[in-house]
Amino acid sequence: MTETTAVRKRSSTGSRERLLKAASELFAQRGYEKTTVRDIGQQAEVDPTMIARYFGGKAQLYLAALRRDTSPLGEPPADLTTTDGLLRLLERVGVRGSTPTLHAAVRPHEDQELHAAAMENLQARIVGPSEHKARAAGHPDAQLRAEIVTAALAGVMMSRTSGAFQTLGQAPSADVAVLLSELLSSLLRAS
Repeated sequence: MTETTAVRKRSSTGSRERLLKAASELFAQRGYEKTTVRDIGQQAEVDPTMIARYFGGKAQLYLAALRRDTSPLGEPPADLTTTDGLLRLLERVGVRGSTPTLHAAVRPHEDQELHAAAMENLQARIVGPSEHKARAAGHPDAQLRAEIVTAALAGVMMSRTSGAFQTLGQAPSADVAVLLSELLSSLLRAS
């Protein structure tokens, strides 16, 4: 290997790693939709066109960030039966916007690999813990309850920013968290 090739290889490896690090940070801070490839390139100090070269595009970079960090939101799953847990989740989504994971709960992504990764994340962060709670409460239909909880949660989260429901969109997150906690808890707690 020539010295030029070695320098280029080190440089491309470093650039790829800086892009991945910047993307992980920005996706965690802002969410998928509010993060642009230009922002990622700027934070990484790498030409944003290199995202396509090293990863294939923004979706594939998001996948790489998901795979790199098993907790892409930087926090453990929220307890969906507590007002505080739901409030933190509502506020996080309010700041960062919707994620591919939330979108996967209501419609498939065109990119099958992104969809599969988002569903895996959804399972680990919301469906699985909800199923565990429902099963522990003695519900024989724990999986169904967990999926209904997940669909309701995703629907409320996405509807708050869609403009479809004015009152829901303008309601304080604390008020929404109280009502959502009552709804979700009713499905997950013991009868």
